Amino acid sequence: MTDYEHEPITVADKRAVVIGGTSGIGRGIARAFAAEGADVTATSRTPERVDDTAAELEDLGADVVRETCDVTDRESLVALRDRVHEAFGGVDVLVNSPSAIARKGVLEIDDDEWDTVFDVQLKGPHRAVQTFADVLGTDGGGSVINISSASSVTAIDSLAAYSAAKGATDSYTRVAARELGPAVRVNAIRPGFIRTEQTKAAYAEGTERHQAVTERTYDDRIGDPADVASTAVFLASDASRYVSGEIVTVDSGFIQSAL
Repeated sequence: MTDYEHEPITVADKRAVVIGGTSGIGRGIARAFAAEGADVTATSRTPERVDDTAAELEDLGADVVRETCDVTDRESLVALRDRVHEAFGGVDVLVNSPSAIARKGVLEIDDDEWDTVFDVQLKGPHRAVQTFADVLGTDGGGSVINISSASSVTAIDSLAAYSAAKGATDSYTRVAARELGPAVRVNAIRPGFIRTEQTKAAYAEGTERHQAVTERTYDDRIGDPADVASTAVFLASDASRYVSGEIVTVDSGFIQSAL
């Protein structure tokens, strides 16, 4: 390869597992991978969501594995890994996008709520990395993509536990990248405000929150899961083979406008 050539930005023929891949940002990433020609296992705790998403991914041409998973249960992760490895022979890409949030401030959140958020958002991806490490990238470079949040570096009211967990996710990503390289690259995506089924009412045009967010973005709009998914395709592709330990912000300048 000469110095002006580059690997194509594609995940065609990759084998991907998207934890938390049946809703929101995770589902958008799973759809993008399937449309690009990857085999995709989109998993969560709900069988109905797993089946519904799997059917959608199959319609896009992907081979899929239907398997529920609870990231707070290591045995559940082991079962997922074994099913996918049996079906696909390995895993090239692991995306960690589990969901747990407690809209409570510093003085309101209790210990159980705090622990639940950390168990899902921080310990869950850590368990997944440990569980999948031995099957990641067995045929070449593996890629782990953790989903962080703009709240990891900005102060957002009533998100004390979530913000703290996402800040720790950024640090964990850097350490994991150093320890797992060069066989496995580890990066994170830090989305800003993204309109999903769960947030579309809060970010509807004309609302106070919609105006507060869009006036701080360079695009004058709320993001879509596809905006995050395109970055995930790059980080999962061989074109990003020299990118590891990075937290890639996808927020149309929201964080920068606060500085």
